Amino acid sequence: MSLCNAARMAWLAALVLPALLNWPATARAADVVHVGNSAATSFTFLVGDVGVAKGMFAKQGLDVSVSALGGDAKVQQALASGSIGFGLGSGPAMAFSVKGAPVIAVAAFAGAPRSISVVVPADSAIKSPSDLKGKLLAISTPGSLTEWLTKRLSNHEGWGPDGVKTVAVGAGSAMVSALLSKQVDGFMGSTEAGLGLEARHAGRILVGMEKFAPDFIDHVVFARKEVVQDHPDEVRQFLAGFFDAINFMIHNRKETIELASKLLKEEPERMARVYDLEISMLLPDGRFDPKAVGVLKDSFVDLGILPERPKDDQLFTTAFLPNVHGSEGN
Repeated sequence: MSLCNAARMAWLAALVLPALLNWPATARAADVVHVGNSAATSFTFLVGDVGVAKGMFAKQGLDVSVSALGGDAKVQQALASGSIGFGLGSGPAMAFSVKGAPVIAVAAFAGAPRSISVVVPADSAIKSPSDLKGKLLAISTPGSLTEWLTKRLSNHEGWGPDGVKTVAVGAGSAMVSALLSKQVDGFMGSTEAGLGLEARHAGRILVGMEKFAPDFIDHVVFARKEVVQDHPDEVRQFLAGFFDAINFMIHNRKETIELASKLLKEEPERMARVYDLEISMLLPDGRFDPKAVGVLKDSFVDLGILPERPKDDQLFTTAFLPNVHGSEGN
């Protein structure tokens, strides 16, 4: 090889070699992660969608797809079947894990249930929670957070867990339809839906459920145990992106309201009310508050969901939370 050709080859190598060394990082397709969302019409359940829209998951090397499944039971079914790897559901749904579901909660992401209210027709004679005895409320699905909160309210009023009747109709628009068609006396559901009905003079919020469950874990991130065992890095990456999205929502009010308005197809003015009411629910670090965990454990026994208080490791793990070590519950 001539000196000229040798110089040319060295020059090409200097240009091409760095690109080849970086090729796996820049050209590798992101891992696809399927996520099930139990309440697509709720502001606090938009975290996954915000993470997708703002590139938080892509930054972690994940291609996240979020699907609305319509209730805790359907999220648990999808997790059990393996059609999703992660689920966004309610704190009370952690009891499914104790009953043998192949899932575990890997993070708590919302506290006191400000996003859930009892909503009644605008012309209803029901004026306070004390008027709900014997009335029929729509809930999303059996075993859901909406069912648990109805029983919590009934117990609080001294009527026992069944003092208020319930019927499972599905989430979101199904509850609104049941209310407007007078099939039920009210619904235990989305505060946002209640605000929307108030704007139309078709319904009104009777009471927010944070009053009845101030120490609570409203929403959690579930993962299939198979994913936890075989793909722990994927769990860490997902939670890193997820809590990046939560912290973005907490610290960027205007942009979050704009994005939520588009995702939920709501007026920005009403979404601003929702943001101010519910943003304090979101937990920036995923911790399982010990007192809130204790409330859930007691509720499982009091309501006959479980025969005894479960252990922490039957319900959740904190192994994948940033800067969190060891068990947080009672």
